[in-house]
Amino acid sequence: MPEVIVIGAGPVGLLLGAELRRHGIDVEILEQRASPGPGSRAVGVHAPTLAALEPSGLTEQLLVHALRVDRGEARSEGRRLGTVRFDRLSARFPFVATLPQADTERVLAAAAPAPDRGVRITGLHPMGHRVELESDEDVRSAPLVVLAGGARSRDLVYAHPAARTYPDRYLMTDVDLGAHRDSETAVVHLDGDGVLESFPLPGGRRRFVAWDPAEASADPEARRRRMGHALERRGERGPAEVTAFAVRRYVAPQMRNGRLFVVGDAAHEVSPIGGQGMNLGLLDAATLAPLLADWVHTGTAPEADLRSWERERIRSARRAADLAALNTRLGRPAGPSVDALRRRMLRAMLGPGAGRVFAHAYAMGFDAATS
Repeated sequence: MPEVIVIGAGPVGLLLGAELRRHGIDVEILEQRASPGPGSRAVGVHAPTLAALEPSGLTEQLLVHALRVDRGEARSEGRRLGTVRFDRLSARFPFVATLPQADTERVLAAAAPAPDRGVRITGLHPMGHRVELESDEDVRSAPLVVLAGGARSRDLVYAHPAARTYPDRYLMTDVDLGAHRDSETAVVHLDGDGVLESFPLPGGRRRFVAWDPAEASADPEARRRRMGHALERRGERGPAEVTAFAVRRYVAPQMRNGRLFVVGDAAHEVSPIGGQGMNLGLLDAATLAPLLADWVHTGTAPEADLRSWERERIRSARRAADLAALNTRLGRPAGPSVDALRRRMLRAMLGPGAGRVFAHAYAMGFDAATS
């Protein structure tokens, strides 16, 4: 019997498995999918996450593949409203490291135990000194279990797991642009017809995310044309392939039931507009791993530290969800008068003094893991 079972082999589950193994824990990772997912929306690794992963050597390995983005700009109709300077923050890593999530997962997977794939968990039952796991094929147990299976696994542990769904929809594409005028700058275009976010990626690629009407056609070619129009308005080249997504919000009231823990999107789901969802989960895992290792090594639960961990992770998730909700509202289409008010507000928010606080928030500087 393993000492800890982790359910889910996304980035959060892989990191938790890697960190537990680094602390000398016998850990098993179970994953429903037969192979890693083909893509995702996560591209940025923030400063607190990089600092948390530095002792394991994972930060160094991630940075080999990443682009270091030290500034962002807000623009409207091609004119700059203000700048977010990550490089002026008092942080160990004063930048956002951007790389496709598939690259992040490969780095984490190299340090983690190989997942046991094709295992669909259908029930979780805390039972005194162990947690029992039911799957399609068998029943197994472990002294400690962590659910990191994403939003789809939430109903295994919560009685009312429904997330709040926002009316907003978005289109997303990655475009190979080569040399670019904003090669190391993230740009948010806030215009009357809705937001277009633009993030640099390694190798001359760029990630674009555009607001899209909920009632618009879901036909792939129609989506491609709408994204192409949004890019052309800002002087960018059109996309090759476009995906679409909605945004939701969920923050669980608790993340622990005895020997059963919940981390990542299973416990909190925030809009990817702002790029903090994956980082929240990674920080859940990085801060939980040493507490579980201490429990296994000593045979005694570090109750005070575990209560503090749960309280701080829920508080951090709520802050990130509030910031994501603000981003979502700011990115909606607006008439001329509201759009003008939005521009004035952003100029003030990104001005001297306030701009540093704004950068601190977007770099996850208010996450409990930074204190």
